[in-house]
Amino acid sequence: MALPLSVIDFATVREDQSLGQSFADSVTLAQHAERLGYSRVWYAEHHNMSTIASSAPAVLIAHVAAHTESIRLGSGGVMLPNHSPLTVAEQFGTLAELHPGRIDLGLGRAPGTDPRTLRALRRSPEAAENFPQDVKELQGYLSGNSIVPGVNAVPGAGTNVPLTILGSSLFGAQLAAAYGLPYAFASHFAPDALVDAVAAYRSQFQPSEQLSEPYVIAAVNVIVSEDAQDAARQLEASQRSRVRAMVGRGREFTEEEMDMVMASPAASQVLHMISYTGAGTPDTVVDYLHRFAEHADADELMISPTATRQPDVLTSMELLAKNWN
Repeated sequence: MALPLSVIDFATVREDQSLGQSFADSVTLAQHAERLGYSRVWYAEHHNMSTIASSAPAVLIAHVAAHTESIRLGSGGVMLPNHSPLTVAEQFGTLAELHPGRIDLGLGRAPGTDPRTLRALRRSPEAAENFPQDVKELQGYLSGNSIVPGVNAVPGAGTNVPLTILGSSLFGAQLAAAYGLPYAFASHFAPDALVDAVAAYRSQFQPSEQLSEPYVIAAVNVIVSEDAQDAARQLEASQRSRVRAMVGRGREFTEEEMDMVMASPAASQVLHMISYTGAGTPDTVVDYLHRFAEHADADELMISPTATRQPDVLTSMELLAKNWN
C-alpha cells in the first residue's frame, strides 16, 4: 500500500450480541486486516458504554495478538490520566516481551467516559493536567531510564514500546511536536481542528530518539461496497445507529420516532462529528481517501469501518485494500 492503511476497532457490541461475540469479531477483524496487508489495528479505551467493549486495551491486545502472527497491535488509545504510568509500562512491557516488534502505545489525555464513571475510575478531574509529565515518566520506564529514583518497570524497561500522542486539539499536537512523537488525530469523530493541529505539529516538531521527522496519522470513517446503493443504505444505517446511541442514550425509538430524531439539531451535531466519512464504491472511496490524506497532510490513515454488520465491515476492509494504490 502506497500510503499505509490501519484500522481502529472499538470491539463494537452489536444488537443481540454478547460481549464474548464482540471479542470474537475483533479477532476476526484483526486476522482479516493481517491477511489484507493493513499496517496495524488499534483499540480505543472507553468506559461505561454499552456498545463499546474495548475498555481494557492491554487485555484485548493480548488476546488478539495470540490469534494473529505479524500485524502490529496497539492502543488508540490508553487514556493515560486514568492509570499510573508505571502500570501502563508494565502492561505494555509485558505485551512487548510476549510479542516483540508488534506493540504500539497510543496515549490520550481525555477520560474516555462521563464524569460519574470518571469518579468510579478513582480519577481526579485534574489528572489530565499532569499528562505531559506522565508521558515523560512512562517514556522513562519503557526506555529503562526511569525518572523516578529506585523504580523500574519489570517488564517494560528496555522494551522501548513506541509511543504516539492522540488528540483532537492543538494541545496534543504541540505536545507530540515538543516530545518528538508521532501524532494521531481523532478526525473520525472530532473533525474541526484537524488542519490547524497538524500544521502546528509539523511546524513545531522537534526530533527525538524515537522519531527524526514528523509523522501524522489521521482517522477517517469508511463504508465500501461494490454497489453504490448498498453503500448508501449502510451509511444511513450507521448514521441512525450513531444518533440513536448518542442522542437516545439507551432509549428505544420506533422507526417513525427515529425519523424525527434524525431531523433534530442534536442529530445534526452528531452527524457533524463524523463529517470525515468516505462511503461508496471502491473507486469512490479510494478517491475520497486520497483527497482526505492530502487535506489532512497525513502519513498514514487509520480507518474506522462504520457498517453496523460485521460482514459489511470485513467487506469494506477487503474492497478498500484490494483497490488501494
